[in-house]
Amino acid sequence: MEEPVLREPGELVAGLDIGTTKVCAMIGEIFDDQIEIIGVGTAAASGMKKGVVVNIESTVKSIRQAVGAASDMAGCDIQSVFVGIAGNHIKGFNSPGIIAINNQEIREKDIAAVIQAAQTVKISDNQQIIHVLPQEYMVDDHTGIQNPLGMTGVRLVTNVHIVTADNTALHNLVTSCNRAELNVAEIVLESVASSLTVLTKDEMELGVVLIDIGGGTTDVAIFCNGTIKHTWELALGGNNLTSDLSVGLRTPLQEAEELKYLYGGALSAMIKENHIIEVPTVGDRKPRKVSQRIMVEILEARMEEILQMVNKNICGSGYRNRINAGIVITGGTALLANVVEMAEQIFDLPVRIGYPQGVNGRVEEIQSPRCTTGVGLVLYGSKTKTYVPKESGDMVKRAKKWIKKFF
Repeated sequence: MEEPVLREPGELVAGLDIGTTKVCAMIGEIFDDQIEIIGVGTAAASGMKKGVVVNIESTVKSIRQAVGAASDMAGCDIQSVFVGIAGNHIKGFNSPGIIAINNQEIREKDIAAVIQAAQTVKISDNQQIIHVLPQEYMVDDHTGIQNPLGMTGVRLVTNVHIVTADNTALHNLVTSCNRAELNVAEIVLESVASSLTVLTKDEMELGVVLIDIGGGTTDVAIFCNGTIKHTWELALGGNNLTSDLSVGLRTPLQEAEELKYLYGGALSAMIKENHIIEVPTVGDRKPRKVSQRIMVEILEARMEEILQMVNKNICGSGYRNRINAGIVITGGTALLANVVEMAEQIFDLPVRIGYPQGVNGRVEEIQSPRCTTGVGLVLYGSKTKTYVPKESGDMVKRAKKWIKKFF
């Protein structure tokens, strides 16, 4: 048996963002009214592709480096982590549930039962549910209820957003953490985690789109009326911009990545025509001189493609007319110059860059869109009940046990 235990002040929570380009570990300490980040560690990721583990040994090495650096900074060891997941194997959909309550007072077990009814849907054999996120409840004809506890009526209805992930991807992620001597407290969709640290309550109430553009994937989440309504994963990200630049300028990937952040941008029209930059070449050849505008034109084409695909998905989601608070872009690619201006042209909505908020401590080391998911995972963990095992077992069994208990 496992018993839920509320987190207490002084307890430590660790988030682990295993991305395509980097692994970021973050340790937070819980206080009565705040979360203080006390440890941050990053390491290059070489065992990931488009958000999925493709080399367990390399991923384990990166995890150990990032967690080791965060632990050294915090002056403590961690055994359990909340792990982010992304990738186009992730599926999100809405599902209704209904139960009869026969004019009885609604209890917690009734709420659990209607959520259980909503998730009783057919999913692919190679997929597994990782989130069941209630959107709203209805008691008879009364709609838009956030918490029906204590109300009375004939029937209780709910709508939930269900997120599933590929079994193999989940297994490899958990295995990589286990081999790095870490327990997985929970697998969390990265856009769900990121929303906790970059979105305000007013934005989520009015209607907002969170676009998290990482190295290998772009994660999209739509919120309105205070709850999540739609999620989507696109297998394109900052690595595609770097790759295009590497091919177009005939320069190594590492050099292309550096050029992207030194001289890159999303709009070539904002670049002076006569501005020339030196581009390193392959081998021992001398660097070439290239117009910065030509370089930005390469990035502009790919960035526009990504945002247009996101816009098409938003328009097809059925929530386009309910996005009154605009767009929030986060993730490492959000740092590309003029990305806000391009996004406002494409979405015809106000756009801002999302920086991590809601934590204290080593703020100067996490004040970047690159750290959004790591901070979000710590906040997610701080708001989640933890389960203390009464019996031992391997981590995969414990993960299954957690999922069964949670749902």
